[in-house]
Amino acid sequence: MAAHSTPESPLPVGEVSRLIGGWIDRLGAVWVEGQITQLSRRPGAGVVFLTLRDPSYDISVSVTCYRQVFDAVADVVGEGARVVVHAKPEWYAPRGQLSLRAAEIKPVGVGELLARLEQLKKALAREGLFAPDRKKPLPFLPHLIGLVCGRASAAERDVLENARHRWPAVRFEVRNVPVQGVHAVPQVMQAVKELDAMDDVDVIVVARGGGSVEDLLPFSDEQLVRAVAQCRTPVVSAIGHEPDSPLLDLVADLRASTPTDAAKKVVPDVGEEYERVRQLRDRARRCVAAFVDREERGLAHALARPSIQDPHRMIDERAEQVTALLDRGRRSLRHHLDRADSELTHTHARVVALSPAATLKRGYAVLQRADGHAVRDPGEVEPGETLRARVSEGDFSVRVDA
Repeated sequence: MAAHSTPESPLPVGEVSRLIGGWIDRLGAVWVEGQITQLSRRPGAGVVFLTLRDPSYDISVSVTCYRQVFDAVADVVGEGARVVVHAKPEWYAPRGQLSLRAAEIKPVGVGELLARLEQLKKALAREGLFAPDRKKPLPFLPHLIGLVCGRASAAERDVLENARHRWPAVRFEVRNVPVQGVHAVPQVMQAVKELDAMDDVDVIVVARGGGSVEDLLPFSDEQLVRAVAQCRTPVVSAIGHEPDSPLLDLVADLRASTPTDAAKKVVPDVGEEYERVRQLRDRARRCVAAFVDREERGLAHALARPSIQDPHRMIDERAEQVTALLDRGRRSLRHHLDRADSELTHTHARVVALSPAATLKRGYAVLQRADGHAVRDPGEVEPGETLRARVSEGDFSVRVDA
């Protein structure tokens, strides 16, 4: 492909096409898998024209093959079928088109598809895309529901009619897309992303009315599964099927068996809610009535107590006890005072009887020397010494004779 060219000496288109064709001719044959979207078998023509499409990435490539190559699988292959083609890239220089020249075509069987889906399922499960802790709870009452479904399909009618029958005020943002075929995956992904980007959409429902394994393949596409896993809005899978489960059921936040079941699970029934409110209101009334009755009985029991009926009774009883204790204290104190007075009188009488003054009154006298000491022994005085004699009524001087 390397060629010298300048704005002054550009390469002709034919030369560029020839160079591209020469490079492509050196490429080897490859096995390619895709879905047939267009099939042209003109009567009498020796060449069959196909278009293979990758549903996940919305990419197509033209394929040509000899009639005998296609006739070997013509009974089992048609538009929409998945096939594996062994082909070599070719460049058609006059039109500048790239195509694949098929030497062998093999249909992809259901068993092989299921085996591939099982492998993809295990790989995504190991990444944690199906983990329960990743699933987001649905709102109790969504105000706006995003619906992805086929145009004028039974699935759309079932979801809309059942949801509005259950809650007439519910609103829908509907995206009509192909739900099978080669255009299903990219358009379903785009619809889901658009609804997820809308702030007022509370939940997204992807609905389809069932189908064969081949019809449900778009809902097991890896790109669609990853797009749903990245949604911030809860997603409900409502693919009407029972035997097989597409991978969308596993990654969605909630699986509904049918579109009708999705409407029942997403939107509450207004009649059931009214009945639930009525039951809760009745239960609340019963609880309040029982509480008031219990409190009234407790109040009546409290009012029947003597302390409530005659609140001064306890005060009067305590007053009587205080009066009795006061009288007892006075009597006890008076008794102690009388006994103390008697003891004091007796003690005073004894003190008086034993006092020196009483002795002096009986005629005794006390002799004291000049220094005031009492004379207790005759040997303590000298002859001619003057002493002082103290008697009951006074004192006088005496002199010691011999």
